[in-house]
Amino acid sequence: MLQFYGFFSFEFELLVMGLIELRLACFVYFRVVLAPLTRQRSYNNVPQPHAILYYSQRTTKGGLLIAEATGVSDTAQGYPDTPGIWTKEQVEAWKPIVDAVHAKGGTFFCQIWHVGRVSNQDYQPNGQAPISSTDKPLTPQIRANGVDIAQFTRPRRLRTDEIPQIVNDFRLAARNAIEAGFDGIELHGAHGYLIDQFMKDQVNDRTDQYGGSLENRCRFALEIVEAVSNEIGADRVGIRLSPFANYMESGDSNPEALGLYMAESLNKYGILYCHMVDPRMKTVGEKSECPHSLLLMRKAFKGTFLVAGGYDREDGNKAIAEGRADLVVYGRFFLANPDLPRRFEFNAPLNKYNRETFYVSDPVVGYTDYPFLDTSSYVTKKKH
Repeated sequence: MLQFYGFFSFEFELLVMGLIELRLACFVYFRVVLAPLTRQRSYNNVPQPHAILYYSQRTTKGGLLIAEATGVSDTAQGYPDTPGIWTKEQVEAWKPIVDAVHAKGGTFFCQIWHVGRVSNQDYQPNGQAPISSTDKPLTPQIRANGVDIAQFTRPRRLRTDEIPQIVNDFRLAARNAIEAGFDGIELHGAHGYLIDQFMKDQVNDRTDQYGGSLENRCRFALEIVEAVSNEIGADRVGIRLSPFANYMESGDSNPEALGLYMAESLNKYGILYCHMVDPRMKTVGEKSECPHSLLLMRKAFKGTFLVAGGYDREDGNKAIAEGRADLVVYGRFFLANPDLPRRFEFNAPLNKYNRETFYVSDPVVGYTDYPFLDTSSYVTKKKH
């Protein structure tokens, strides 16, 4: 048991299925998870030593961290300096980072992804076209810095006979993650990347067994879930989904049906958790009022249910108290507050994040230089 000073007392328990739960001895339960956050500081797609400090700063004993999206192959890339886990060099580079998290008592999952059509030929081997469920191109997008324009090469529609190889890439990446020491993996099935491109009918215009009906569109995702579960064990597998989102022009005409079908289908494989993005997050960073909820999916899924999407301390407490989630995933707040669970414990002010440094390549600025909370005054108040 780990006790903190302050208003709340925290207890961390290892669940039978292997997931870490953060429990407050208070009126409500609250669980804090580090979101998978692309940081673009893995030069040449190899994790760097500065990530040791970054992740260890954000580790609390018993806490769950989800690593930044990590490519499953040399065709999976769409952004500069994002990490991969398909080569021996990458696996070895991840090991000291994972070790640092474990040394502080944290649990570490690796999010694995393939960006699909969210790429261009500059990121592809031999300058080839990106692959996708479709050959429909993305329109140019303003990058997160609000200035640069991202250009996308028209994708190549995967042939039916090529799809098993992509499934196998995910399987091998999951195996590599376990070799690197990760406790498990999270499949990135959200935000308009390859798995999402198959699931969403705004993108998927196929006429084979991977297109058309809801069942067919979800087939690719579930084949990956099955392959990865068979490789490393279902109790080491999670998946992130965003059925309501329209990021990278990947919307769906019936997101409720999509989310519910996936939640129910995932039960067949007995995976550890389902991590869903709240409907109010239509695009990344854009939160709005929304009449939809994840409650039906939460009730349908038999494993642990994680939610993400612009939550603050109050929202998180409410989500747990109302039974809408088991754990709450924090991104921008955790990025800027390496000691976020401690700050929530004391209900202390949060550091403001600087969006301009989210994706710069500097190994320190906007990465490991956010200050920690001085808890001395809070401890003093507690004692008196």
